[in-house]
Amino acid sequence: MTRTDSAETTDEAAADLAAEAALLEIAEELGLSDLLDGAEPFTLEQAADLAAVPAPGAAAYLGALVSAGLVEQAAQGGPYTPVADLADRRYRAGYLSWALNANRPYIDHAALFLRDPETAGGKYARDGRRVAVSSRWIGSRGFYPGVVEEITSGAPRRVVDLGAGAAGLLVRLLRELPDSTGVALDLSAAACDEARRAARQAGLADRLDVVHRSVESLADDPAPVRGADVVHAGFVLHDVVGRPEVLDGVLRACRESLAEGGRMVVTDAVPYAPDPRERAFSALFSYLHASSMDVDLPPEQVWHEAFRRAGFTEVSSSPQRMPGSRVFVAAG
Repeated sequence: MTRTDSAETTDEAAADLAAEAALLEIAEELGLSDLLDGAEPFTLEQAADLAAVPAPGAAAYLGALVSAGLVEQAAQGGPYTPVADLADRRYRAGYLSWALNANRPYIDHAALFLRDPETAGGKYARDGRRVAVSSRWIGSRGFYPGVVEEITSGAPRRVVDLGAGAAGLLVRLLRELPDSTGVALDLSAAACDEARRAARQAGLADRLDVVHRSVESLADDPAPVRGADVVHAGFVLHDVVGRPEVLDGVLRACRESLAEGGRMVVTDAVPYAPDPRERAFSALFSYLHASSMDVDLPPEQVWHEAFRRAGFTEVSSSPQRMPGSRVFVAAG
């Protein structure tokens, strides 16, 4: 029996995805992602200086990127140029990075999480930076476009992002809103450090504040969201949905702190989406949250009811490119 062309093509696609994910994660660790994102030619010297590694080592790594087709080099010793579809390839690699690296403790200790989730949760935690980076990769195409369009349509002067991670969304927003300021709030110290680095790299340090706090703390002290035109929460409110009184307190604090005409925009996931396009990744996302994070993702209707309990009178939701993801908009 011979293999079909379609099977060989599928194998090649899987191999390419694995290789690209690893190579792009190395770029992230070396601090070279900004060069690759810039879509402009760069030199070996620039890469070596930015990564703080010897030129021969940087050349070897860049040679691997050229061989993999992630960057191009027109002439020996000449500048390197990221390929046109690099952003799309990083987006696809983001799913692999999130599934296998950001969630590594849950995979390596799967049996313990099922036998004794409390002990496992106290002993094994995800790396906040890996979660933030892989989420940014997925978000770049998976839900940022819809969120950015929704937020920028109202030209807000102040945007607060709850669970901001590495602040990828806020950096993108503030570039499109030159007269606006932003606040990135996150519980992970590593993610906050990455957010500050991203703000400096983007030249936005004077317009983007980073707050190391939990979302839950807003119920008692809503200072970070006070006066915001838009409060966005990306894949963070489901962490408190199992405690309705906490979720209600956070949503109510946000609503009462919004500037006149302000909105709350929440990006989150619904459980075990049945659509063929969504079902596989949604199944993994739902299972890992339930089995390893003690989070049962709420259906859309539960989200709508929570917003209305907090006093919002206008609530809508729409599916996004990332399987299982939804954007909820609450106003009034």
